[in-house]
Amino acid sequence: MTMNDNELLRYSRHILLPDIDIAGQERLAQSRVLIVGLGGLGSPVAMYLAASGVGHLCLVDFDEVDMSNLQRQVVHTQSSIGINKAESARDALLALNDNVAVDTVTEKVASTAWDALIESFDVVVDCTDNFDTRFAINAACYRQKIVLVSGAAIRFEGQLSVFNPRDSASPCYQCLYSPDISESLSCSEAGVLSPLVGVVGSLQALEVVKWISGVGNSLVGRLLLFDAKAHQWRELTLPKDPHCHVCSAANRMKPRAKSDNNNSIGSQSL
Repeated sequence: MTMNDNELLRYSRHILLPDIDIAGQERLAQSRVLIVGLGGLGSPVAMYLAASGVGHLCLVDFDEVDMSNLQRQVVHTQSSIGINKAESARDALLALNDNVAVDTVTEKVASTAWDALIESFDVVVDCTDNFDTRFAINAACYRQKIVLVSGAAIRFEGQLSVFNPRDSASPCYQCLYSPDISESLSCSEAGVLSPLVGVVGSLQALEVVKWISGVGNSLVGRLLLFDAKAHQWRELTLPKDPHCHVCSAANRMKPRAKSDNNNSIGSQSL
C-alpha cells in the first residue's frame, strides 16, 4: 500500500523512527488485531492501537458501561453509561482515527467459538477479567498459532507477558497458572489504582506495535511485574511447562494436579 499525504503527516512521528519508518507503518496499516475486554486495560490498548494506525481492530465485550467503570476505563465517557463497551469504544476510536476499520463482538463468546473468531487475526490482546476466558483464549491462540499479548492488574500490582505459539520454546499462558486455580478477588472487591491499568494497557499496546512492526525484543518467555506502590519493576524468566496440557506435546490435554495457588492477579484486568 501507499500512504497518502494525510497519513504521512498523521504517522510522521513513527516514520521518523528508523526502526519503524514507512515500511513498519505500512505493516501496522495492514495488520488485524483482536482486543478482548474494553475495560481498564482494553481502553488504552484500543486507543493507542487506533492512534498508531493498526488497520483493522475487532473489539470484544458483552458488558455495558456503568458509573464505576469511569474511574479507569478511559475510552468511555459519562454519556456511554448503559451502552455496550465494545460499541462505546468503537465510537471513541473512530472519532480518534476514522482511517481504522473497527468491528465489534457484543455477545458473550462461548469457549468453543474462540478458534473461529481469532483465526483471521495477527495478534490477540487479552484484557479480560477471569481465568476461564483467559484459558480459553490462550488455548485457541495456541491451536491457531496466533500471538497473544496478556496483561493483568489488581490493587497496586500489574503483570504483562507475550506468548508466541509459533515458537516451540515459548511458554503459553497456561504454563503460568494451573487450570484448576481459583478466582482471586475482583477489582470490585479489592480495588485497583486507576493509572495502573493505564500503565499495563499501554505496555500491551507497545508490545503489539513492536511485534507487528518488527521492532526490538518482545516479552516472549519473560514475565514483567510492576509494583505501583514502590514503583519497582521485576522481570522473571517464564519457562515452558513440560507438563502443560495446552502447549506441551507430550502432555497436551492431559489433566493436571490441582493447585492451591489462589493468590494471583492473573485473572484481573478491570
